[in-house]
Amino acid sequence: MPPKTQLDRLAIGLMLVFCTIWGVQQVAVKIASAGISPVWQAGLRSIGAALLVWAWSALRGVRLFERDGTLLPGLLAGLLFAGEFALLFLGLQFTTASRGVIFLYTAPFVVALGAVWLLPHEHMRRAQWTGMGLAFAGVLALFGENLLHPAGRAWIGDLMVFAAAVLWAGTTLTVKASALARVSAEKMLLYQLAVSALALPLLSLLLGEPGVFAPTPAVWASLAFQTVAVASASYLGWFWLIRHYPATRLSSFSFLTPVMGVLAGGLLLGETLTPAVFAALALVGTGIWVANRPGRR
Repeated sequence: MPPKTQLDRLAIGLMLVFCTIWGVQQVAVKIASAGISPVWQAGLRSIGAALLVWAWSALRGVRLFERDGTLLPGLLAGLLFAGEFALLFLGLQFTTASRGVIFLYTAPFVVALGAVWLLPHEHMRRAQWTGMGLAFAGVLALFGENLLHPAGRAWIGDLMVFAAAVLWAGTTLTVKASALARVSAEKMLLYQLAVSALALPLLSLLLGEPGVFAPTPAVWASLAFQTVAVASASYLGWFWLIRHYPATRLSSFSFLTPVMGVLAGGLLLGETLTPAVFAALALVGTGIWVANRPGRR
């Protein structure tokens, strides 16, 4: 499949599914955190997902170990991936989840800025910047009130989550601008899962986390969902999309994820859904539409 310059119905449909899965992941992480330490949880997820992606690749006959110039960028992407989740989970120990969402979803802007130098063929038009601004305004409408009331050392967590956003964007740009863009999505993802499967458990041990301290069926089910649906299936689909479609256009869809997370919290955990949720959804949807309209010729 040759690279495309616009998102078609397949890409849009997949991104809607993935953003919904990533939104539900926010609920799954909350449930699993009641019985598994944060960084250890991320490490277990990477270990399980790496085994699943390797098994999937073996069944499909995907070549994973041939020399194709991807070793160095693959290791870099893996370190960025591991660092992103370590900083995210650690940062949320200092700041609130709602503040963290705002800083994390600066990542699409970092992708757009990096694309100016690394992906000149994905030059952002004014309408795309406007659309991303509208989508981010939707995130601010949902969570922005919490920015005005920092507590204690929240700024430390804010900085760590923002750093996680930069690493998330760095992973996307590394994949798109290197030899990784020419290999299978399985190999692309396996680099990241394998490196994080080694790095995150070691970091957890260094931090003195207790690991699995209160295992329950709900905790294991939440970890299984993260491993199978999120880190294996959805990430595999995401990197397939990154290989074939413009990264800047795909990144604009990520603003849907926090809104889907709040909706999932309302449906699955009984959390209150205020009018701001639906206003945010409208703003994000409008922003995505504006950002992905075909340009005038």
